[in-house]
Amino acid sequence: MAKLPARLDRLAPMTETATSPSEPSDAPAAHRQHRFSPPAGATTIVLVRHGESAPAVPGQPFPLVEGHGDPALHPEGERQAQLVADRLQHERVDAIYVTTLQRTHQTAAPLAAKLGITPIIERDLREVFLGDWEGGLIRVKAAAQDPLFAQIFEQQRWDVIPNAEPAEAFETRLLAAIHRIAAAHPDGRVIAVVHGGVIGQILASASGSRGFAFEGSDNASISEIVVDGSRIIVRRFNDNTHLH
Repeated sequence: MAKLPARLDRLAPMTETATSPSEPSDAPAAHRQHRFSPPAGATTIVLVRHGESAPAVPGQPFPLVEGHGDPALHPEGERQAQLVADRLQHERVDAIYVTTLQRTHQTAAPLAAKLGITPIIERDLREVFLGDWEGGLIRVKAAAQDPLFAQIFEQQRWDVIPNAEPAEAFETRLLAAIHRIAAAHPDGRVIAVVHGGVIGQILASASGSRGFAFEGSDNASISEIVVDGSRIIVRRFNDNTHLH
């Protein structure tokens, strides 16, 4: 039998040929459907958005880390982090990744404690740099219905903001981080506690959708991808059943 092309060969384990003992030997083959399973060598990355962070107050910018606003979690965000830990503590987790910003560390902490895992910092998974609107100013601009804020969503790119990170650079660094994590954990399953803009961009890149098709993930929600070589499969977006 000729060998299947690599892409089709990955589908082969998902089907089977079955005949009943009572059926004649010349009965047509029956190919059942089966649940998805990651291809050999692939890596499942569970993307958790951090819990709700502290509110932005006009005139009181958040402290900055490498130019990025770095608020701590709001008390509600701390509660959400515990709910995430309760949801994921019985699942297989080979590693936990966080970013350079404290809200991801604080969100990951309850799960890391339950599992006895020390989180790994992946700098390139940090949130998009918002240029002149860093430090929480974007929330103030949104509340004031600033016309430029509307343009961000009309054009579906953050670099509408003056001095913000270029869209192409943001996508490039995120995909590089995702592929580094996948290379470090073949056949693995890892948690990455990240940011809303990060989740939106990764899923948009994976699916080939418009830039903001996956914007609006809830705080402490769960999304999921499977990285199979250069291919990224979107498996889940904004799962928030543990928060209700």
